[in-house]
Amino acid sequence: MLIAIISDIHDNIPNLKKVLEYCATNEIEKIICLGDLASIETLEYLNDNFSGEIYFTFGNMDNDYLKDYFFKNNEFKKTKIFKEKGEIEIDKHKIAFAHFPRIAKGLCRSGRCNLVFYGHTHKPFTEKINGCEMLNPGNVAGQFYPATFAVWNTENDKFELIRINELS
Repeated sequence: MLIAIISDIHDNIPNLKKVLEYCATNEIEKIICLGDLASIETLEYLNDNFSGEIYFTFGNMDNDYLKDYFFKNNEFKKTKIFKEKGEIEIDKHKIAFAHFPRIAKGLCRSGRCNLVFYGHTHKPFTEKINGCEMLNPGNVAGQFYPATFAVWNTENDKFELIRINELS
């Protein structure tokens, strides 16, 4: 299964549109969004333009703009919402995700997961802590660093960093 890992959209709909077109063309089945959508309109756009399941955790920009929105059962359309961190199992992989690196490091140290995704820094990065791999896909917005996201192939456990500005 192919899963897109995205973060820090900051309402950049043109770049998000490129990500979602890539997802449709490449049969991406799920998206894990690591926060900082920044508005309910961006969450709506994501849901209206992606056919698969979406997992989303709040970032600091979401706390400012989405925290007062009522999400029944922590869901919004096709999106499962996690306020601070999420822990799920996909294809027998125990994974966790958060917006902030300090939370991600704590999840790695907990020993409950073998893979943790995080955002916030806008910089693509990977490291291992206690045998747990941490991955930051960069940022969709293209702020501070080039616009990027990651694609995870759960069958071979490989990751690919996609540069959004190189997509047509």
